[in-house]
Amino acid sequence: MSSAPAGRRSVISEAVAPWSEIAQLLRGGEAGTLIPVIIPRHRRRLWWMLPLWLGLFALLSGVMLSVREAGSDGAADLAYGALAALAYTAGLLLILTGGLWWWRSSIVEIEQGTNGVLTRYGAVTRTLDAGRHYLWHPWSRVDFVVDTATEIPYSAPVMACPTQENVPLRSIEFFLKFRITDAVLFVRTIGAGNFDLVLSSAVQDAIRQRARTMRTERAYDLRGSDVADMQELLNRQLSRYGVRVTGSNIPDVQLPAQYQQHLATRERIAKERTAYEQEWGLTRKRRIDSLGMDIERAKKVRDARIVEVKAALNRAREEVAQLLEQQETNAQRVRFEIETRGRSGLIAAENEARAQRALAKAYRDNRAVLQYELARRRLEVGAELATRAPQPVVVRTDGAGGDVSALSTLITAQLLPRLTPLPPDTGGNFPGGRPPGEDGRGE
Repeated sequence: MSSAPAGRRSVISEAVAPWSEIAQLLRGGEAGTLIPVIIPRHRRRLWWMLPLWLGLFALLSGVMLSVREAGSDGAADLAYGALAALAYTAGLLLILTGGLWWWRSSIVEIEQGTNGVLTRYGAVTRTLDAGRHYLWHPWSRVDFVVDTATEIPYSAPVMACPTQENVPLRSIEFFLKFRITDAVLFVRTIGAGNFDLVLSSAVQDAIRQRARTMRTERAYDLRGSDVADMQELLNRQLSRYGVRVTGSNIPDVQLPAQYQQHLATRERIAKERTAYEQEWGLTRKRRIDSLGMDIERAKKVRDARIVEVKAALNRAREEVAQLLEQQETNAQRVRFEIETRGRSGLIAAENEARAQRALAKAYRDNRAVLQYELARRRLEVGAELATRAPQPVVVRTDGAGGDVSALSTLITAQLLPRLTPLPPDTGGNFPGGRPPGEDGRGE
């Protein structure tokens, strides 16, 4: 089935054609017209009944002539017999001719991929599949031949379609493919001519709704975009007519001249940007390679320095080990010296302690002698003091002989030392009135 040229709206219609042209119209159509339904021009008439009736009349005439022949004699008998035979022959030939004509006119051949809608007295009885069928009923006929296997292409450009900014686009071309799934529902519900108007209106409504959601500068994004939602919407609207949309897309979008120039400028800028990005990519790659080489060189220098540092570290460890050995040797020597001096000091201290113990022992012995001498001298001094002790003078103050006044007591106390003579001072007196060692501390 042919499709309309690009930029023109497809037209769906039905055609009346003889059986011999049905295949050509279904597969080729007319210029810019899609023909999914064809009304066959029937050649079937009731003329085939005329030879049947004439043959029946001829047979009845032959029967009457045979009856007349039985009641006659002679030449009349021969004449009626010949006429009867002629009537029988003509009747049989006419009946055979009518039967063949009836058989030939009852043959209907449905093209492959189509369905025939069979009617009787104007009412749809059933559909006929592809192949040869015999319509023996005189008033049965195929009123429609519907293409149900071909996916019919349909192009519907939408003119002056406004965008989100209310800018009318020059045109949006919408292309879809549909297939008639129910021939009876299609021809009896809407028909090909009305379906063209319904499909065009549904497509324009869907396209305008989609365009209203797009910005003008992004209108070219409609080309090749996903229109599955639009296809689903169209299927919901067209399922009541026995039609299913099998595919759809937006092949072309034409913008106003001003926006075309704007988009051309954008494309030029985009190409320049791409060129700049490529140039920058090459420059960045060169810089990255240079940095990579610098990094590799730096890694080599770092590795060399690491080797040097490790060597220096090993040398330092060796030196530290040598210093530790020297320090350990010095520490051993100092420790031995300290131990030697300590042992010497310990021995000297032990000797000094022994000497002190001996001295203390000797001192204790001398002290006992001294204490003995001191005790003896104490006895001598006591005896000497006892011989030279003053005599006591008793002054009675108890008032046995009368009252003693305080004045007389005071005068007595002052005159008493003068009345008592002091002993002469000898060499045995000690300062303080006590001999040495009397406090018990010795010398």
